[in-house]
Amino acid sequence: MSGSPSAYRMLSTSGLLGYGFPESSLERGLARGVDMIGVDGGSTDPGPFYLGSGKMLSSKRAMARDLGLMVRAAAKNKVPMVIGTCGGAGGAPHLEQTADIVRTIAREAGLKLRLATIAAEQDKADLHRAHAEGRMARLTAGPDTDPARIDRSERVVAMMGPEPFAAALDNGADIVLAGRSSDPAPWAAMAIRGGQPPAQAWYSGKMLECGATPSVPKGHDCLYVTVDQDSVTLEPTAPERRCTPSSVANHALHENSSPCIHVEPGGVLDTTDCLFEAASDRAVRVSGMHWQPKPYTVKLEGAELVGYRAISICGTRDPLLIATLDRFLGEVRESVATKVGNLGVTPDDYTLIIRRYGQTGVMGASDPLARALPHEVGFVIEVIGPDQDTADAVLSVARVTMLHTDFPGRLCREGNMAFPYSPSDISAGPVYRFSVFQTMAVDDPLSPFPITYEDL
Repeated sequence: MSGSPSAYRMLSTSGLLGYGFPESSLERGLARGVDMIGVDGGSTDPGPFYLGSGKMLSSKRAMARDLGLMVRAAAKNKVPMVIGTCGGAGGAPHLEQTADIVRTIAREAGLKLRLATIAAEQDKADLHRAHAEGRMARLTAGPDTDPARIDRSERVVAMMGPEPFAAALDNGADIVLAGRSSDPAPWAAMAIRGGQPPAQAWYSGKMLECGATPSVPKGHDCLYVTVDQDSVTLEPTAPERRCTPSSVANHALHENSSPCIHVEPGGVLDTTDCLFEAASDRAVRVSGMHWQPKPYTVKLEGAELVGYRAISICGTRDPLLIATLDRFLGEVRESVATKVGNLGVTPDDYTLIIRRYGQTGVMGASDPLARALPHEVGFVIEVIGPDQDTADAVLSVARVTMLHTDFPGRLCREGNMAFPYSPSDISAGPVYRFSVFQTMAVDDPLSPFPITYEDL
């Protein structure tokens, strides 16, 4: 199209920061020419622990390896590097730890760069104000909007859209590290800022957020995406991988309640009319996506402490025990309640969960093969208590009760279970649950997300 912006070229290094990628794939992508380098930094997929605890999802060593390659590549090629949801959950500690790794890399490599960090953790007073003003709404299957849940949360983050990323780049940032963000938002920001339409920009982000996942064979690797006024073209940079119309269309369905309607901050991406065409034997061109602006809302995620966990892992292949497993586990529970009662622990003080792997460990009672009898069953005995000492004490009782509870026809007069580890009891630490899982209407998409700049 005459006078239209040039196509915008983006490189995603992997599905998540710290998952790793071949250095050769990064080099092949850079050789083709890029306008930016990025990677998604987190997700709610691993659950609420990382948000509540402030711990990083990936190891510092793995993140430093990936970031070292990316920072040096961005500096050498004079293109921005952008990462959303740093550290796995995008809270203040996750953002700061990621930024500290980048500071170390820049210092050791002698690089002079402008770093922007975008905070996503929310002040509780602001959240109470939003609730009182009726600007918070419950998400389907999420908890009710409740001020007490806000107060109980260790931290609450808001999921930013593309605007804070664009603002940071407009102010001269070479590297942008953000707290919690919509997974496609960093990429959408770059493409929109590069003159491309919102529909194509958001769609490119949906593809890039998972690295080479839209290709076959699937793996943690780099994906090269070109965005123009009409379409998005995807191609993995590793020669052993390729995108096909089927692999790309399959990936387009992931992580969403609707296969075609994707709600994002400020609008909805509609992929109902998308057309997937092979651009080559390794690349796919996607067109037909639409963007419908909507009143601006951001998702809120908060995590609260609910107790402390202890676990033990064991298994059995005794056919007589397996044949009467429901009765056996019922007797174990009753016996545990009696024994821990002698320790001053009531049933209200703990939760005992016994997962059966090999029978219903994955799907629970909804497993259509739940009544089939396997030849062996593995158990994860889990206790959640108000403190670690209570959880450890109840687990100790539960473990020995599993080991020695009788059952009809029992031939072995010693222990019923095989334990793969010594010590058998593992103190797993604090347990969190999502306490805030709502949307919040905002007038200014920048206001909840303050940006800090520093020269490295």
